[in-house]
Amino acid sequence: MSGNDTPVTLITGGGSGIGAATARQLLDCGHRVAVTGRSENRLRRFASELGSPAELLTLPGDAADHESVQSAVDTTVKELGRLDTVVANAGFATHDTLADGDPAGWREMVLTNVLGPALLIRASLAALKESRGRIVLIGSVAGVQNTPGNIYGATKWAVTGLAENIRRQVTADGVGVTLIAPGRVETPFWDTLGTLPDGHLLTGDQIADSIVWAIGRPHGVDINTVIIRPIGQPV
Repeated sequence: MSGNDTPVTLITGGGSGIGAATARQLLDCGHRVAVTGRSENRLRRFASELGSPAELLTLPGDAADHESVQSAVDTTVKELGRLDTVVANAGFATHDTLADGDPAGWREMVLTNVLGPALLIRASLAALKESRGRIVLIGSVAGVQNTPGNIYGATKWAVTGLAENIRRQVTADGVGVTLIAPGRVETPFWDTLGTLPDGHLLTGDQIADSIVWAIGRPHGVDINTVIIRPIGQPV
């Protein structure tokens, strides 16, 4: 491990939306950050927008592929010398239902939203035990409220369960686990619909505020579940 004690965070899906906002805020706080994403061009643009800081590591890869995730963790530890936090942020929705949806898109959504966080935990756990770090899982209000026929919500219910299951496994190791469950947020999540939902939406930066706050809690403090809705969202 490097002698550099500056904290290091690895964020999946970190090139846009909540992941990118979290990366920016952590860099502003003096942290070092690694971000993954499927689009190498998007990651390059993100780094360029920030001035390509030395404290930012971009790692193209698929959050639902075991070898890709393991490589991202290994490269982060090798290049930045340690790993203090992982943020399982990569995910998307097909915005359809069991009654009228296209099953062609479901497999990729389930693998990204459910298998992805599990793979990140598996790959990073040894390093997080060493640093007595934190696992942050990005869930959703859809993972604590039922929505008629919604498959995306079912994947986020799985993330809600995963957060508590892994917390019970690692709490004796000094590793914290935080589930961040946002309501409606103005991010690329809605791009496939071509329109934003009605009503007030939170921003990626507002969700990132809570993620960074949870990451910054002192050792020994375990923030478990944070549900964040815009005022006016009824469910």
